[in-house]
Amino acid sequence: MPEQIRLTAITLTLLVISGVCDSLGFTYAARIWHDNLIQWRELTRSACGFAAGITIYWFTIRYFSELGVGSAELQTLIWFVTTLIGVAVLNGRFLQWPSSDQAVAMLVLIGIAWLLVRV
Repeated sequence: MPEQIRLTAITLTLLVISGVCDSLGFTYAARIWHDNLIQWRELTRSACGFAAGITIYWFTIRYFSELGVGSAELQTLIWFVTTLIGVAVLNGRFLQWPSSDQAVAMLVLIGIAWLLVRV
């Protein structure tokens, strides 16, 4: 396997794992306050998701660097999209949204991508 393909495969795999972990962190974080009381189990799960996500992301940056992707904006964009998709999939609600809302969500992601890359 050529080196570029191997590096890309490793980077994408780590990025998806990082995004899923962070998605779990966000999903559990939304459940931390129930009836105005802290839910320690959800807080712990959220913290573990974020801790795993950022740790794996740090390793992902190494492979981004080897691929020549040194732009923090581009790295963030790729992570952000992965994490948003992960939250939508984990919650299972995105597919229940009206088509118009799904289209707007995609346009917003494209708009964020445009701004991050252009700026």
